[in-house]
Amino acid sequence: MAAGWRAETMPGSIACFGELLVRLTAPGRELLLQSARLDAHVGGAEANVAVGLAQLGHGTRMLSAVPDNALGRAAIGELRRQGVDTSGVTFGPGRMGLYFLAAGAGVRASQIVYDREGSSFALLSDFDWDSALAGVELLHVSGITPALGPVSAFLARSAVKAAEERGIGVSFDGNYRAQLWERWDGDPKSLLHPLVASAEILFGNHRDISLLLGRSFSGDGEERRREAADAAFEAFPKLKYIASTARRVTSADENHIAARIDSREGSAQTEEVTVSGIVDRIGAGDAFATGILHGLRLGKDLQVTASYGLALACLKHSLPGDASLFRQDDIDAFLAGNFDVRR
Repeated sequence: MAAGWRAETMPGSIACFGELLVRLTAPGRELLLQSARLDAHVGGAEANVAVGLAQLGHGTRMLSAVPDNALGRAAIGELRRQGVDTSGVTFGPGRMGLYFLAAGAGVRASQIVYDREGSSFALLSDFDWDSALAGVELLHVSGITPALGPVSAFLARSAVKAAEERGIGVSFDGNYRAQLWERWDGDPKSLLHPLVASAEILFGNHRDISLLLGRSFSGDGEERRREAADAAFEAFPKLKYIASTARRVTSADENHIAARIDSREGSAQTEEVTVSGIVDRIGAGDAFATGILHGLRLGKDLQVTASYGLALACLKHSLPGDASLFRQDDIDAFLAGNFDVRR
């Protein structure tokens, strides 16, 4: 890892850079505005990782921008309540980014509508990196920020460059969002490539690597993922770890998930787990990233680290809202198969 970030220790803060959002969800399993109310949650991919790691005892800092109004202040307040340092969240012009969710049921898939244009974060063109990254030893970013538009794409590159200049490790989650890229006809390959080139940890599967490298991979299952990982390790010399999930969807209420992590020296993959009775799958990928970062920071081996990622990804499906709010004992209970009431 970078000079300042070692997987076998518990170092300083992890900074998560991205847009804070308010999520508005149709109640129950209704369609949007089927009835005249919406449930509100604070979210955003990078904020979800900050909250999830804070719940597990890690120091986390959110770097973002929100409007100085009731929505922006509520978002900051929610992160503070979950133990996240919000000193890196600034107030700026613009509005609060929103997205709307109609949760799927049975054969009906979930549907998301974005309403993020002109948000305070999307209008952000500069950041005080000296202050934002002080005491930080890992920066977590995602492909959602550059997908917002050219200004945000430039800012994502600035964030990663600032981390590199300060010897701070970079964790990057692909988080491909087709709706966001298509809105401004952005070129994900050219914009994401330099971000991944600066990263030591990549969250992405063979499809993400295909997009980055402009090539396809043969084979199937674990063999294809290892082939893709080897290609990524060759293309990006700084990469140390590549982590991903494999998901089979049989219905909106039942998914089957396995987790994997590859290093240059080896790999580990979990068995597939059936997740049924799904309450909310949004944020499961962020929960997975949380578990992987947690395992690496504790110095766990690849197999344990993959199992931590799987545990949090699966557990997130049981919880309304965007973020994972689980602790180590929840991970341990899941891995032990203890699903009875804990008294």
